[in-house]
Amino acid sequence: MSRVGKKSITLPDKVTVKVNGSSVQVEGPKGKLSWTLPEGITATVEGNQLSVDRAGESRQLRALHGTNRSLLNNMVIGVSEGFVKNLEIVGVGFRAAVKGNILDLNLGKSHPINQVIPEGLKVTVTENTKVTVEGIDKQVVGQFAAEVRAYYPPEPYKGKGVRFVGEVIRRKEGKSVGK
Repeated sequence: MSRVGKKSITLPDKVTVKVNGSSVQVEGPKGKLSWTLPEGITATVEGNQLSVDRAGESRQLRALHGTNRSLLNNMVIGVSEGFVKNLEIVGVGFRAAVKGNILDLNLGKSHPINQVIPEGLKVTVTENTKVTVEGIDKQVVGQFAAEVRAYYPPEPYKGKGVRFVGEVIRRKEGKSVGK
C-alpha cells in the first residue's frame, strides 16, 4: 500500500469536507475547492479524519492513491491556511506593479510585460521588487509564480532576474582575459 496514501488527513476545526460519490468538496475560512476522484479511488470522512482508499492493486491505482491523497491534503491546507510564494526581482531598473488584475513587469526589455492575475489569487508588490503571490489552490499559486519567474530567470553571471526568495543562484566567474 502507498505510504503516502494510507495516511489519513486530519481536518482542522473550521474545515468541512463533503464526499458525494467521486466528487470531494472542501470548504474552509479562506474559500472552497472541489476535486473529482478518478475511478477506483474513494474518500471517506470519519469524525475529523479524511481517508483515501483504492479499489485494487493495479500499478495505476497505486500511483493515483498517493497522488490524490496529497491533492486532497493540499486542498485542506489551502482552505485553512492558504499558500504563499515570494519572488524577488534583482536588477537595475527592474520593477513590478499591480494594476487592477494585471501584474506589470519591467524587466529590462524593450516593452513592459503584462501578466494577467488568475481569479482567486492575491498578488501584492512591495518596494517595487518584492512580489507576493497568495491563494488557496497550491497548483495555481505555484504556476503563476513560475510563469512570472520564467520571463527573466536569474542568470549566473550578474545574478539579475526574477527568483524565488531563498533560491540560491550558483554564480559563475566571467571571462578571464590575457592568460
